[in-house]
Amino acid sequence: MIVDIFIPCFIDQLHPHVGLNMVKILEKLGCGINYNPEQTCCGQPAFNSGYWDEAREVGEKFIKEFQNDRYIVSPSASCTGYVKNYYPEMFHNSVLHNEFKQLKRNITEFSDFLVNVLKITNIGATLNGVATYHDSCAALREYGIKHEPRTLLSKVRGLELREMKDTDTCCGFGGTFAAKFEPISVGMAEQKVKNAMEVKADYIISTDMSCLLQLDSYIQKQKLNIKVLHLADVLVSGWE
Repeated sequence: MIVDIFIPCFIDQLHPHVGLNMVKILEKLGCGINYNPEQTCCGQPAFNSGYWDEAREVGEKFIKEFQNDRYIVSPSASCTGYVKNYYPEMFHNSVLHNEFKQLKRNITEFSDFLVNVLKITNIGATLNGVATYHDSCAALREYGIKHEPRTLLSKVRGLELREMKDTDTCCGFGGTFAAKFEPISVGMAEQKVKNAMEVKADYIISTDMSCLLQLDSYIQKQKLNIKVLHLADVLVSGWE
């Protein structure tokens, strides 16, 4: 199977290793990788800030960059959830009507693709320690994944997965929310990290690097002994 990959702008600019690790995993599982170097952003930051015209312009570019009828795999439930849920509002009955419908069918979050498309749950990873999983708002409520990441993590040798309190509560990022309402955002991150540390987790794991960026900024500021890891980082551990 050949798949297209979409690497969100913030991962490309700040944590490119997440995208590279996803590619390593897909190649290990026998997938051919097609990467369009013209890709940039899905338009979600502009859309969430109320700039719909600008978001539509970015979305048009995004749709034209993924014209092939292949799965599009992305290490971000936030971006994939946005495309699936909000492109219909922007492009319904437009000149890109058919193209956006095909894109909506094809774009797939990484853990969903592994578990529900490839039907693979054990990647052969090893990571010693205790982890807790953070359900991002986008993954749980917009994209609709909950069990897939946990199923993959349950197969990682040496890793004990513990559920923290309020795992489905927002981390406080929310895109520009973190900038506009900094005190509230920091308080939400503090509570989330506190919940993770209460179960004595060594790692906070999520499908969304945006959430992990938020939590890691608080962790680094407070010099706490806990790390954040994207699911793709975990699944390459011990075999890469």
